[in-house]
Amino acid sequence: MNHARIWVTGLIVTLAVIVIPIIYFAPKPVQARDNPRASLPQHKTHVSHADLMPGPYATGQEVTQACLECHSDSATQVMATSHWTWESQPFTVPGRPEPVTIGKINQINNFCISAQGNQKSCMSCHAGYDWQEGAENTNLTKPENVDCLVCHAQSGYAKGQYGNPADGVDLAAAAQSVAAPTRNQCGKCHFNGGGGNGVKHGDLDETLYYPAAETDVHMGEYNLLCTDCHVTQDHQIKGRLVADNYTISPDEQVACADCHAANLHADERLNTHAQTVACQTCHIPSMATKDPTKVYWDWSTAGLGLQPDDHFEYLKIKGSFEYASNVQPAYLWFNGNLAYRYLLGDTIDPNKPTSINLPAGDIDDSAAKIFPFKLHVAKQPYDTGYNYLLAPVTAGPDGYWTTFDWDSAFRLAEERMGLKYSGNYSFAETWMYWPTTHMVQPKENALQCNDCHSANGRLDWQALGYPGDPMEWGGRFTNK
Repeated sequence: MNHARIWVTGLIVTLAVIVIPIIYFAPKPVQARDNPRASLPQHKTHVSHADLMPGPYATGQEVTQACLECHSDSATQVMATSHWTWESQPFTVPGRPEPVTIGKINQINNFCISAQGNQKSCMSCHAGYDWQEGAENTNLTKPENVDCLVCHAQSGYAKGQYGNPADGVDLAAAAQSVAAPTRNQCGKCHFNGGGGNGVKHGDLDETLYYPAAETDVHMGEYNLLCTDCHVTQDHQIKGRLVADNYTISPDEQVACADCHAANLHADERLNTHAQTVACQTCHIPSMATKDPTKVYWDWSTAGLGLQPDDHFEYLKIKGSFEYASNVQPAYLWFNGNLAYRYLLGDTIDPNKPTSINLPAGDIDDSAAKIFPFKLHVAKQPYDTGYNYLLAPVTAGPDGYWTTFDWDSAFRLAEERMGLKYSGNYSFAETWMYWPTTHMVQPKENALQCNDCHSANGRLDWQALGYPGDPMEWGGRFTNK
C-alpha cells in the first residue's frame, strides 16, 4: 500500500514537472489587439445561382418572387430595416407633443433638401420597386417590391426611376450573378449620397471601390468589405446614421473596439488620450484625400444662369457649390447621439446658422470623445412668414427644375410635405454634421503631438471646453 502511494505521488510530481512548464510557456490565445482579423466574420463561398434562376423575368417583382421560394423570410426581414422604411423608430423630442420619426421619407437635409421633392430619382437608391409619390406609399407593404438585386447582383444591374430596374437590364443575368454584397453594391448608393460622388460624406466616395492603402488601410491593404464591419444578421445591418436618429444604442453601432483592443498602444500616453479622443480623430487626419467632397451649397443662386453648368461649381437647377480635397475635419465632443435634429416645421432664426443636426456631448460627458466630422454648410430656402425651412418639389413637369419658379415649387410641396406656405420666402444658412469614420489611413499617417498641441494646432481647445491647451496649463487630457 505504501509502495502504491509512493508510486502515485511520484507520478503526480513527474507530471507536474512536465505539464506546468508547458501550460506556462504555451502560446497565449490570440487577442483582438494582436490579430484584429480574428474578429472578422468568415466569408462563406456563395452558392452559384446560375442554374437556380433561369428566368426569363419581365419585372423585378418576378425576380423577388423567385427568390422568396427559397428565402421565404428575407422580404419580411428587409421590410423591418431602415434601408426599407427610410425612417427611424419614434423618438420623444422636447417641444413635440407626440413621438416623431426621422428619415429620408419625412425630414429635410441641407444637400438636396428633401427626397420627397424628387422621388423619381432619389428612390433609385431605395431597396425596393415601384415607389409611389406622395406622403402615403402603400407599395411599401408589398413583399414582392423588395429589391433583392440591388444588394446582391454582382453584375448587369442598375436602378432606374422610382426604384425600378433601369431600362434594358437583363434581369435573368443579374439574378444568376447574385452573391453576398461587396463594396460595389454598397457603394452604388453610399458613395453617391446627396446626388453625386462624394457629395454628402467626406469619407465615402468612389475611390473606395478599389482603394489604395493610403486612402483606406482597411479596404486597401486588407481588402475588407463593408459587411466585415457592418455585420449583418437577418438583413439588419449594424451601424446607424446619426443624422437620421436622435439616440442610438451602442450595440447597434460599429466601433473600432469590435476588432481592436481598447488599450493597444505601446505608449501609455496614447492609451490615456484614447479615453477622451476617438480613434478616428488621430487616424483620419483628413477626408476626401483623392476625390473632392462638397462643403458648401448655395440654393439661392439656382435658376439665375450665372455661368455655364459645371458639376463642381454651378448648376442652374441647383445653384452654386464648393468642393474641397484633403479636408481637415471639424472636431466636436460626441457620445454617439444627437443633441438636436431639425424637424419639419421647427422655427429658425434666419440671422444665424441653423443646425440641421447637432452631435451630443461636451467636456463633462463621460461617454463623449473628441470626434471628427465633415461640416456641410448650405444656403437653403425658408418661409419668411412662418420662419421655418421649406422643401420645394424639384422634379416633374411642374417642379422647380422645369419652371424655375420657387413660389410654385413651394405651393406644390404644401400637401406633400404637410407644411403651409405663406407665399413669402428667402434663404438662410444651415449647418449639417456627418461623422467621419471611413478612410482610416495607415498608422504612419496618424496625427502627431504637434498637430494638436502647438500654436497652430487643429483643435480649438476653448470651444471644446478647456481653458487652453492642456500641454500648456498642465491639466490632464481627460474629461473624466
